[in-house]
Amino acid sequence: MAERKKRRFKEDNNESGIVKDKGFDKEAWKPKTELGKKVKNGDITNIDQILDRGLPILETQIVDMLLPGLQVDLLEVGQSKGKFGGGKRSIWRQTQKKSKEGNKPSFATVAICGNGNGYVGMGFGKAKETVPAREKATRKAKLNIIKIKRGCGSWECGCSQAHSIPFTVDGKCSSALFKLMPAPKGTKLCTEREAQKILRYAGINDVYGKARGQTRTKLNVMYACFDALKQLTRVKVKDKQIKQLGIVGGRNE
Repeated sequence: MAERKKRRFKEDNNESGIVKDKGFDKEAWKPKTELGKKVKNGDITNIDQILDRGLPILETQIVDMLLPGLQVDLLEVGQSKGKFGGGKRSIWRQTQKKSKEGNKPSFATVAICGNGNGYVGMGFGKAKETVPAREKATRKAKLNIIKIKRGCGSWECGCSQAHSIPFTVDGKCSSALFKLMPAPKGTKLCTEREAQKILRYAGINDVYGKARGQTRTKLNVMYACFDALKQLTRVKVKDKQIKQLGIVGGRNE
């Protein structure tokens, strides 16, 4: 009985951080928005038709249908008690509210989703229990999906392949700053450990990263890293630069 309770606790709290995909049932989906109806009817067959026009995605089933190979993971933005009074990283950011009835705990987490080929999303979820918080974060991550530019902007490499980023970008969230710089092949992800998950799910293999400012707040650092990836899409490039840097993905007009 005790082993069964322990196993159930691990499944509910998802200590590994990896969210398993239960599969998408197209027939059971009843879209509520015009965009969702077009996707189900087959009028829209590629998610680029939505992202390039800047249309808001209000249903997660749209992303599940257009990006079937999407993977979801949770970032370690919290801290839990470790041995001998020390702390260790955790995917849950736990807070408590004092009331007359006692302490009311709440759990928050950050989910990251991507297909490893230029599409990535990030979402924050908070609830009184771990499972609803995880589902909220996963749902928001799919709704915040973006498409980024990839290329080879390093002067040391110049291979014109999409293994890094085409140019240097800066991201900001509150007092946390994050800078991404192109790197040659074989460098791998030289940046903060949790930021490596975001970059890996975005399909970036080699990059230099630097966090500045108030980096003790891990949540703001992750948002700053995601904001830096957004800047890749906002910068306009010419056809000559696309060929020279091997840029793929994103809006190039």
